Amino acid sequence: MSKVHEEPIRLQCLEMTQPIGKMYIGIMDHLDLQTIAYADIRRLATGTEKREVEIYTGIERPLSSSRVKEIQKYVEMVDACFPTSVILHIEPKNVRYDPESKTMELPRKDDIAKVLDGQHRIAGLEKCVRAGNRFQINVTIFVGMELEDQAIVFATINKTQTRVNQSLVADLFEFATHRSPQKSAHNIVRALNEKEGSPFKDKIKILGTAEDKEKETITQATFVESLLKYTSKDPGYDRNVYKRGKKPERYDGNELRNRFFRNLFIDEKDTEIAKIIWNYFAAVQDRWPRAWNEVVPELILNRSTGFIAFMRFLKAPYLELCGRDIGKVPTKADFAQIIGRIDLEARDFNSTRYLPGTTGQSQLYRDLLEKTGLTGNE
Repeated sequence: MSKVHEEPIRLQCLEMTQPIGKMYIGIMDHLDLQTIAYADIRRLATGTEKREVEIYTGIERPLSSSRVKEIQKYVEMVDACFPTSVILHIEPKNVRYDPESKTMELPRKDDIAKVLDGQHRIAGLEKCVRAGNRFQINVTIFVGMELEDQAIVFATINKTQTRVNQSLVADLFEFATHRSPQKSAHNIVRALNEKEGSPFKDKIKILGTAEDKEKETITQATFVESLLKYTSKDPGYDRNVYKRGKKPERYDGNELRNRFFRNLFIDEKDTEIAKIIWNYFAAVQDRWPRAWNEVVPELILNRSTGFIAFMRFLKAPYLELCGRDIGKVPTKADFAQIIGRIDLEARDFNSTRYLPGTTGQSQLYRDLLEKTGLTGNE
């Protein structure tokens, strides 16, 4: 249970504004910092429960006991120094800020601060209790931040520190409160992976949902990246426009031909986008059922090499079928007419003919264009 003391914690703070919003830069005594972050650090130390930001990003940052011991030794040194901020998130109900005196008041409770970065420093300072051994910490405090933004800050920091898989970053857009190309792509990928009858049923490596990892051959990040290329020339810009309460521009002409999902996305017709991809790859599945359905080490059709090449190729048959009616949803039979021209057998989709990586992807893409008589116009 939280320990509550009458005397609040007071700290000097400067209010700062960046594109993500307001934050407060302050100085806290290490004992006060440990008090307000105690419950969060405890969860990290015991692993008994996951924090919201970890559930939403899929990034687990448990405390490393060896790292904590290193810091415990370090803070006893005469020249110990932590020059970078500990980053916290605190709910508005627990914050009082006076802009005139530039003072923040926080209740002296052990469960009000979520640590977005700096958990090892906080834990390492726990034994820094020798008489006169005061340690002040600079803190960056976010107040009332949307969970989406907490997750993005958390993932961005930990992406560089722990080399987080890009699929984790893609996955957190499910929890975004605003529309964005990333969130749209995430939802489409999820739907294609979950729907019965989908050619991608249980084939996509989506964080936290795997039941049969042997069947998963395409990563969520790979799928999202391929899909975004047909949706937006600058997904980050579009996301920012939506967060500002506006709608990004539609495309036309060659720009729309290159990104033919754009206006469907702007019109919030994600279901149609998903259906186009479903019908296209259902035709691929029907043409080469064994190579698509079975996980065979040497076959690449249902792996990143085959998937990326066929996603790149999608533009050519889609524009061939739709003409100027971009936004139309061709049927599986429509796509099958074009896919049927490809005189490759299942055994041809092998890692010797199509080497792993961009070399094999490009070779397969060129073969698909040549065998169908289509042009890529890239």
